[in-house]
Amino acid sequence: ELKVMAQEGRARKLDQSPAVKAKMALQFDQILATAVYQQLTAGDPDDAALRAYYAAHKQDWDEVKARHILIRTQGSRVPVREGHKELTDEEALAKAKEVRAKIVAGAKFEDQAKIESDDTGSGENGGDLGTFGAGQMVPEFDEVVFKAPVGQVTEPIKTAFGYHLILVEERKSKPFEEARADIEQKIRPEMGQKAIDGLKTKTAIVYDEKYFGKSAALAPAK
Repeated sequence: ELKVMAQEGRARKLDQSPAVKAKMALQFDQILATAVYQQLTAGDPDDAALRAYYAAHKQDWDEVKARHILIRTQGSRVPVREGHKELTDEEALAKAKEVRAKIVAGAKFEDQAKIESDDTGSGENGGDLGTFGAGQMVPEFDEVVFKAPVGQVTEPIKTAFGYHLILVEERKSKPFEEARADIEQKIRPEMGQKAIDGLKTKTAIVYDEKYFGKSAALAPAK
């Protein structure tokens, strides 16, 4: 259908229309620009640049292994656990503090998670959340879990789900070699933009004010 319609367009001399010519020229430029961009970002990033990026954004590669106990509050997206009752915000906070006190006094975190956590998925596994990186949890949780001392139960942390007690079991940073592929993905667009900026400094750019119109050319900058 594309070929048939294009053939008909030529027969009608639409390819000679100024408006169509302008669109064809623009699309041709877009194709060329895309091809150039692909070449600019095709090479392997310099190892030193990758390591510099890794060092400058090292917190992005931090990982934690943690457990949590959730005490839901009214309005939480987590359903009420079977056998538990709906708690107000004050009641949920009081219960979270009570559970924390039991753990500090010697109760096992895993046992309390199985008994009390409204996050039944992790609760069945003793509150185990596995290992995860920054940005994978809700912001309030994320902010605490990457700063909390290893091996200590946090004070109750409020999120949209309820109150969380968090136990960080391990915190480590992903080694450079493991992070290398992710860094390459992040750095390639930067490589391309730097190359484009270099090309722009070598290219004279002239704006045709007639194209934008007199009123646009005289309008104050915003």
